[in-house]
Amino acid sequence: MKNKITITIIACCFIGAMGVNKGFSQLKGDHFLGAAGLDAGSQAPPETFTLLVPFYFYDASSLKDASGNISNHSPNLSMFLTAIGGSYVSNFKILGGTWGATALFPFAQNTIQGNIVSSKSSFAYSDTYIAPVQLGWRTKAADFVFDYSLYIPTGTYQAGGSNNSGLGMWANEFSAGTTIRLDPRGTIDFSSLFSYEINGDKKNTDIKTGDIFTAEGGLGKTWYTFNGTKVPSSIIKAGIVYYMQFKVTNDEIPIGDTPYVFEPGQDHIYSLGLESNVLLTKSRMLFGIRWFDELGAVNRLQGNTFFITIAHVFSTAPKKAQ
Repeated sequence: MKNKITITIIACCFIGAMGVNKGFSQLKGDHFLGAAGLDAGSQAPPETFTLLVPFYFYDASSLKDASGNISNHSPNLSMFLTAIGGSYVSNFKILGGTWGATALFPFAQNTIQGNIVSSKSSFAYSDTYIAPVQLGWRTKAADFVFDYSLYIPTGTYQAGGSNNSGLGMWANEFSAGTTIRLDPRGTIDFSSLFSYEINGDKKNTDIKTGDIFTAEGGLGKTWYTFNGTKVPSSIIKAGIVYYMQFKVTNDEIPIGDTPYVFEPGQDHIYSLGLESNVLLTKSRMLFGIRWFDELGAVNRLQGNTFFITIAHVFSTAPKKAQ
């Protein structure tokens, strides 16, 4: 018995060293990096409903260890996700902020579960995103937002499974942000959104992904085009975007039937990119694209993110009497 305990302890130490030095055991959170950009700290106008169809692409070009050095030059991991959803902003006030809500129903292929854990899954329904509380405040100089979001493990998940379409865990996320207008006309602004994700245990396991902090936003410029009228025919916005993410608490991975829990070192990532979007005011169609190049990764994958959005904005304001 003593020898078995000694061997188990040595094995735990060895696995821990491998995880810290090579970053092999970091677990992924639900927050999709790249989903927020130039308008990260702003809410859509009141009395609108936006029908959303986003497309998310991620390609990992390398795996970085705890020193930020490349431990795998070709991890051959990629992921695709799309969704259909909607975002509603009312005219109802809570604490002076306009209330809104968002829901996304996603479908994913090749879900990345962690640094070297990827499911070569077929296109399948993934984990549902619901934000029942989204509050927005607007002043002449800046916008402010607060969100509460919930990730629901509706995708297929089995520990060690090779066909998972979800992460198998509930997650609560709290976000707050602002968009600051930098010129009198409000055509140049800088936005930031700060999010804290609290993850639960994975389905039918004691495996727990650590809490995650994310900051994202960008510096943008807005242009208006006119077609012989005082109302702009299109609104174009483009600029530089960024995101950064840090694992705040360690992942917890039990080792077999022993009482020991493996807690690998925390990971982080930085990224810079470009965004461009256009709103066609007559058709109320919105098209946007963001590209991010990741850098400075520690204990995690590093690659490129593309996020494309197609949306239609409906007005929910009562029609004025003729």
